[in-house]
Amino acid sequence: MGVLLVTYKWPGGDLELSKIGYARVSTRDQNLARQIEKLHDAGVNKIFQEKLSGKNADRPQLKAMLDYIRDDDEVVVLSLDRLGRNSHDLTDIIETIRHRGAQLNVLNLPSFASIEDPNLRNLITTIIVELYKYIAQEERETIKIRQQQGIEIAKRQGKYKGKIREYGPHSPNRQKRYIYKEACRLLNRKKDGDETLTKRQIARMLGIAPVTLYRIEKYQAEDLANVPRSER
Repeated sequence: MGVLLVTYKWPGGDLELSKIGYARVSTRDQNLARQIEKLHDAGVNKIFQEKLSGKNADRPQLKAMLDYIRDDDEVVVLSLDRLGRNSHDLTDIIETIRHRGAQLNVLNLPSFASIEDPNLRNLITTIIVELYKYIAQEERETIKIRQQQGIEIAKRQGKYKGKIREYGPHSPNRQKRYIYKEACRLLNRKKDGDETLTKRQIARMLGIAPVTLYRIEKYQAEDLANVPRSER
């Protein structure tokens, strides 16, 4: 599939721009169909599609897109959050696009294409992009704070159970439940004075790495701390 060339009227002549799209899945929406449809509606025919979430720092399609673009190309994305993970990430990517001589078109932001003065248009666009970056970062920070506050309230009410541990009495894996119980039993024997057992030996007996045994020991201490003294 070739790249669609779109002609823009600039003072002093015509300039051909290649419209290049970038689409990336989100945590909530793992389907790229909506983004691709919007990009096609915007006249984009060359689309780099990322099947990795923004949490993954290694985004090969983004790198390929940045390597592909040339002077006077137009990079089109549905929204800023599809392009970068955070404000710092976005700044680096936008600077790379500009450094390569390309333009950025964010479809859900206001368009200033009708402004003929390119310097004024770029200035206004930069201000709007910076504003949206700030708002997006503030929203993410607010969500994190509210999530933490919700967790603290749930903990006080005894409703928060946290993430299910890989090794523990409630592990969904039967073998790992057994390993946890055996590890606790052997660790208790060692604490009770069995000098024939070392932690490395216990790990070898259970077929787990020493670091896993140390993690189980930490879990055991946390579980014990949550049990009332009268029930220990």
